Amino acid sequence: MKKLSVLLISMLSVALLFSSCEELEGLTSEDGALSNEEIVSGLKNALEVGTDTSVSILHAKDGFYKDELVKVIMPDEAKPILDAVDELNDYGVNLQPLIDDVVLSMNRSAEKAADRATPIFKDAITNMSITDALGILYGEDNAATTYLKDNTYNELKSEFSPEIAEVLEEKLIGDNSTESLYGDLVSEYNRGVGLYNAANFLGVLGEDKETISNTSLTDHVATKALDGLFLKVENEEKDIRKDPIARVTDILTKVFSKLDE
Repeated sequence: MKKLSVLLISMLSVALLFSSCEELEGLTSEDGALSNEEIVSGLKNALEVGTDTSVSILHAKDGFYKDELVKVIMPDEAKPILDAVDELNDYGVNLQPLIDDVVLSMNRSAEKAADRATPIFKDAITNMSITDALGILYGEDNAATTYLKDNTYNELKSEFSPEIAEVLEEKLIGDNSTESLYGDLVSEYNRGVGLYNAANFLGVLGEDKETISNTSLTDHVATKALDGLFLKVENEEKDIRKDPIARVTDILTKVFSKLDE
């Protein structure tokens, strides 16, 4: 039984190999079809164009802030702050202006750091085999972006996070850095919680509120910034696949015109 299973697996592998070879021959035959090198080059070029365009869009002022699809919002840990805005306002603690400043500053940080992802992306768009390329070329509309994200996301984040951390310490809103603004917000919230809990004698207002710790925004902003970049790259890839006008180089035109046939 075990020998039969091995034999079946071997036969299936051979069948798949011949199938891939036939598909390759169809792409690289003498009728002007593509070479293996052209397929890989075209897909790498698509990712390069996609990342360059995405970085350019998001690096501009309001690239993140005015785009609701990628806008960096408050981290999950800040949910108690958002939930308590109206209640704590009754105790003279006005959190909303601080929240607005933090959100703006986080997005300004993401915008400023976006171009620092360019060399990291370019270094990542290096290893792509012909087997990978075939699956990507005839895959989903976001297959190249998915390949890039699956194979590089963790490394990209580890390299991008220090870049974000550096920008978060810069004074982008007045005389305050993003991290200091967030620290002020947490401190003011905790002060309001103290006033609220003091007034909540014997629980007449409900449960006491809990203070929160001031943690760094680096991981949150780095994650959201990279997610936004990949979303934009995905949109660019879809355009290249579907719209000949978006194929701005000869190799893109040659490779992706196959999808029009």
